[in-house]
Amino acid sequence: MTNTLIYDGDCGFCTRSVRFAERRIRPDCDITPWQGTDLAAIDVRQERAEYEVLWVRADGQVLGGVRAVSALLLSSRHWFWAPLGRVLALPPVRAVAGVVYRLIARNRHRMPGGTASCRVTSR
Repeated sequence: MTNTLIYDGDCGFCTRSVRFAERRIRPDCDITPWQGTDLAAIDVRQERAEYEVLWVRADGQVLGGVRAVSALLLSSRHWFWAPLGRVLALPPVRAVAGVVYRLIARNRHRMPGGTASCRVTSR
């Protein structure tokens, strides 16, 4: 099993972000929308997949939100991104980044590429 990034394929902002990651960050992982993923096989509820990006490690551990972004950066094939992933994983930075992540996630329908279908319901 390889690392896998799971995102909301119905969200234009999420899709644009993943395309950026594929082109610029070049992560060492599979990338797939949650809509085409057997979420039960990784013990993830659909509500979680709708709420945050997920990183499924090769060992089966599931990371979400800012931890998933950190793991994505750490897996980069480009020298520039991995150090940013390490910084993002530091507890004080991760705490602040988590607040920013939630703010962006709640407003992703307003972000570039976002549409009404990107709106995240309450959580």
